[in-house]
Formats: sequence, C-alpha cells, structure tokens
Amino acid sequence: MELKKDSNTVSIDMLLIVHSEKRRAAQGTHSDRQADPGALPQRRGGLQGGGNGIQKWQKIEGNSLNGTQLTVEVHPRDTMPELLKKFSLDKRLQGDKNGNTRPRQPGGKDAHAYPWDRSSLKSMPLDLQQFEKLDTYASQVTVKSGLDELVNDLLQEAHSDLERVRAIWIWICHHIEYDIEAAQEKDRQAFKPSNILQTQKTNCDGYAGLFERMCRIAGVQCMTVPGYSKGFGYQTGQSFSGEFDHAWNAVFLEGRWHLLDSTWGSGLVDTATSKFTFLYNEFYFLTHPALFIEDHFPDNKNWQLLKPPQSLRQFENNMYHKSEFYNKGMLSAHPDTPVIRTVNGKATITVESCAPTPFMFMLNGKQEHGLLSLQKNGMKLDVYPPTMGTHKLQIFAKGSSDVYSSVLEYTLKCNYVDSGVRLPSELHQPVGPSWFSEQMGIRKPSHPDPIIHTSDGRCSVSFGVEEGVSVLASLHGDEGPVTAETQRRYIFQLQREKRTELKVQLPRAGKFALKIFVKKRQEPGNYAFVFNYLLCCSNTKVNWPVFPESFGNWGQGNELLEPLSGVLPANRNVPFKLKLPGVAKALVKGQDTWPLTLNGEGYWEGSCSTAGCQEVYVMVLENANHNFYSYILKYTVNDQ
Repeated sequence: MELKKDSNTVSIDMLLIVHSEKRRAAQGTHSDRQADPGALPQRRGGLQGGGNGIQKWQKIEGNSLNGTQLTVEVHPRDTMPELLKKFSLDKRLQGDKNGNTRPRQPGGKDAHAYPWDRSSLKSMPLDLQQFEKLDTYASQVTVKSGLDELVNDLLQEAHSDLERVRAIWIWICHHIEYDIEAAQEKDRQAFKPSNILQTQKTNCDGYAGLFERMCRIAGVQCMTVPGYSKGFGYQTGQSFSGEFDHAWNAVFLEGRWHLLDSTWGSGLVDTATSKFTFLYNEFYFLTHPALFIEDHFPDNKNWQLLKPPQSLRQFENNMYHKSEFYNKGMLSAHPDTPVIRTVNGKATITVESCAPTPFMFMLNGKQEHGLLSLQKNGMKLDVYPPTMGTHKLQIFAKGSSDVYSSVLEYTLKCNYVDSGVRLPSELHQPVGPSWFSEQMGIRKPSHPDPIIHTSDGRCSVSFGVEEGVSVLASLHGDEGPVTAETQRRYIFQLQREKRTELKVQLPRAGKFALKIFVKKRQEPGNYAFVFNYLLCCSNTKVNWPVFPESFGNWGQGNELLEPLSGVLPANRNVPFKLKLPGVAKALVKGQDTWPLTLNGEGYWEGSCSTAGCQEVYVMVLENANHNFYSYILKYTVNDQ
C-alpha cells in the first residue's frame, strides 16, 4: 500500500488514519511500559448515525519501540475521519498572539458590489437540484442523544463543506420552532444548545448560536452576527436604535464568507395571532449580500460583505423588498423608497419581473381605489387614496402557486384628493386585457388600454375568443340605476365567427366597471373573472335604457339593428329589423302575433303594436319541419 507522510499524519488507501504523538515524560519510557506483542490493541469508539442504521468507527491505540503512541482510526469509506475534521478546522482558523484560534475577519475579497447586479439571489453558484437527496435525508434525521451525535448523523450524506452547511441548515429549518415567549421574556436558557435540542424551540439568538456550534463540530468556520432587522413587528419607515433585535450567521465556504438566517429560513410568525408556522424559505440560505442588507443590518459594517457598505440611515430609508418579492421572480420596483407622497392625489407604482406574474393590491386592507394593469414582465398600479392623510399600500404576487404572497409594502402620504377620480367599488383587478386574458382565451382586443372614454355614453368592445370558450359580461356602477338585475342588460352581446362584440350603453354619466368572465363550455363550474375595463363618461345628458334581454338561442351571427332599447313605448307600432342566419321563420309576439319577413339583404323585418301588453318577445322557428318556436329576445313595455 502507498503511504503519504507528513509530520503528524500517515494516510493509507484503506482509509486508515494514523496519528502519532510523543508520549509525555511523565508517562515513562519504553522500558517500563513495554507492549505485549501477543496482546490485542485497546479499542475505543464512538457512534456515527447513517441513513439506514449506525456505522461504527474505532480508534486503535498501541505503543511502538521508539516511545511513540499510534492511534489508528477505522471508519466507513464515505465518511470524514474525526482526526481529519480536526486538522481541517485547525488549518482554517487563525491564531492570535496567545495561540488561541479564531475565524478570520471579512475582508475585501469577501465583499460583493452594491446595488444588486441581478445576477443571482445567492452569493455563490448553486444548483439546488443537487441538494434534493441531501435535503430529504437531513430533514428526516432525529435527535438521539447529544449535539455531537446529531451532527455526525447529518454529515453521513455530506461530502463537502457546502454540503455540511446545507445539511445543518435544512435540519434546523425543519426542526426548530421559533419560541415567541422566550424571545419576549429574553430567556437565556432558551439559547443553550442542550435546551434547544430538548424543546426544539428557541429565538433568533438560539438559532444562530446552535448553527454556529453545529458548524464548528462539522469543521466549518461560522460566526454569529448580531444586528437590526426588518422582521416581525417592523413598520415601514421606522428608525432603529438601542439594543440589537436579531442575530444570524456567516459561514466560510470556498475562500469567502457567506450569509444565512436559519430563523427566517424556518418559518414565519403570524402578525395577527403571534403564532409560529413552519414554512421553509430558501431565500435566506447563502443570500446575496446586496439583497440580505435589505432586512439585515449587522453591528459591524464588515459583515455586510458589501462594497460600498451601507449606513444605518440608508438601511432605514431603503425600500424593503420581502423575500417573496425575489422568490417569485421580481427584479425591481419603483419608487424604491418605502414612503410615497402622492402627486395631485395619485401615486404610481411599477414592478419589473422575470416572467408574466399575477398581482393584486390592497389599500388600507381593501381592494379599492386603484387601477392595476398586468404587463408582460411586471405590472403598473395607479392608486387614488380616498382621503388625505397616511395610507397603507400592500402589493401581492402569485408566482407558480395559487396563493398570493405579500411582496411590497408602502406608506402613502396624501395631501390632496381629486374628487373627480372616484373609481367604482366593483372595479376588480386587473384592469385591461393582458397576457392573462390571452391565457384565458381572449385574444386581440379592440381596446388594449384599460380605460375607455365615451362622449355619448355608448361604446363597442370586441375581441377574439378561443374555440370552446364562452364569454359573459356585466356592468357595475356605485350609483343607480344599475342593479343586480340589470347589470347585464346595459350590454348586448353579439357573436361573429370567432369574435365577440359587446355593445354597451351607459345609464348616466360617471365611471363604470365592465367586467369580463369566461368559461370553457365542456367544463363544469362557474364563469371565472378575467379582467375589466373602466368606462368613463362626463356627458350629463346621457340616459340610455337597457338592451332587450337575450336568451340562450340568440345564436352566433345574429344581429339586432332595431329596436335597441329594451323598453318599448306603450300603444305604438314599433319597427323590428334583425339578422337571424339559418332560421326558417321569425315573428314578434305581444298581445297579438306579427310575422317578420326576410328581405333581399338577409334581414328579417316587420312591426309590432305594443297596445295592451307589458312584454314583447322575438321568436324563431329554427327548422321548417317543426312547429316549436324559441324565444330569443324579450322587451318590456312602459306602463300606460
């Protein structure tokens, strides 16, 4: 076998680690402690837990003829020798003037450029898929006795310092619960590793202290970093002073320091109930320092790992993008300050994202007083606070899951309210067509902008519709006469080949929400909201009536030319003109029945008297061989 020697160690290809050390003089010489050639060497051992059982390593000690004691460690091939761990750690620690060892302080080569360059969320290249097996293993390791054995168990599947740190991180994030009571009472006992393992609860100091202790057992340099944080209880724009409120860690990997926060990686505290919930957050593992500084300000500026470092005042004034902002693929937001002052009663916020993302907002806890439009890579939001003063604005994003998460929070200061900009309370988000409406089957809209202005109170909106998709629309305003019964009667829907047209008549001047819903015909369930338009009319003379009520047999290609009003005058002869492709006969039924005649241009024409009736119906015979007429339109007649 090949031997490689240095002053302390001989390594053998059978994975035997031989360590020699001179015996002290007090132990005697070779003559008074001669080894028995026929005796078995003494065995000493500990335990290392594995994935499927317990593997044993042994230290075998014996005496040589030159007064040297040899210790041979026998261990499984895929684990790190205990002595090698010790030497590895010793080489990474610096000695002070008294010979004590300590981690090296961060320097220029540890620093990252500020602001963030958008290159990565991490401070070193990582392929998280490579951690899948290790993460699964580490999350399932249980505490058997003490901390040393726990770390040994965790390291069974870890083969580098990065993997050792990852295993410890995963275990803490999945097993240690944030102890709110201990944090409030500042219970020092909750910080001790032995107590943490027993209760599996602690506060941020305990998380950081436990992480550092486990890393040192694993042979990895680690430091606990105290400082200020924008965490539980943080108020937008607040100042920081006095005692530090948080602690996290720095680990030394591949020649540089890196930052992580296992407290925030493990879960979150509900602000309403003050209860902790395990919710793993990958963002806080080896976070890029230019992102970490948004909510972590260390006591020593060197631990920012930034060039240039940020001042406390900058930390207080800088925009706080929550971790979900980056987890869900957002890149930037404007304004980039947490406090916004409105201009002429309006504030505009834009967000840039890596991919199309659903957004929503809440102003003072309600989804009102704003126009949010989705864009291909982000969104734009115009907010109009209803009163002067201070307002809380929250922005949420959905990402790949079905749950909206809070990503941004602003404080709005409004010193002017534009009374002319009062948005309908039923104006939902988003406003205007977008990639989302296209995804839902609505294509090439006639009005790509979210706001439609009309001078006479009428407009026509059309768009392509994917095959197999049905469209429904409704009109909503805050003041009468639009009611739940009539909200669809101010819209008349026409279907032409693969395009749907919505003719809209407004009952008065003002602002209205035109809401668009879709549903796949072959699927059960209700129509789903897609988007809405904001319709604006300043003409106070506008007073359009409802359209006639249409029924299911009002088919594709049908067109109504007259009468467009759904309310007919009493005791009058009213002309009718419609295009009804493919029908055999058509008639109008009031108190009596009046047939319609098909002219040379393909329109059915005729007239009807409204005398003596309250309702008038248009009916069609679709098949000449049948005698059954179908209702397609319904009109009401004014009272006598």
